[in-house]
Amino acid sequence: MSEEQWTWQCDHVIPNDAGAGRRILDELLRELEADHWIQHDIYSVRLAVEEALVNAIIHGNQLDSNKRVRISCRVAPELVRVEITDEGEGFNPAAVPDPTDPKRLELPGGRGVMLMRAFMSQVKYNAPGNCVVLEKERERAK
Repeated sequence: MSEEQWTWQCDHVIPNDAGAGRRILDELLRELEADHWIQHDIYSVRLAVEEALVNAIIHGNQLDSNKRVRISCRVAPELVRVEITDEGEGFNPAAVPDPTDPKRLELPGGRGVMLMRAFMSQVKYNAPGNCVVLEKERERAK
């Protein structure tokens, strides 16, 4: 999508703190509401972005207060895209265990990635695995 098609965008570098990420997420959600996105889509974006931020802060940056998280949000009439990059070494998303495996139901890990994939239209990672791009295509009210 070319830059001219975005109707709203923001780019922030935040401290490795969930509160700072929450303020940007709230700004994004207000924009989606103003653009009359359906509540199901807004909820999906909220859940996926919250999970991605938690993963960046806790798993990527290892709660290191000296590290930062970069968040880039874009909204178009039919698409929202959020890119979150941490300063960690990254990970292999294909190696994340399936949290629905009966042997793993009681174990932590993998649920956030599973939820992002379930609620977004597309989830992509860069090669090192320290950047995730979340995209949600707009659903139309039925």
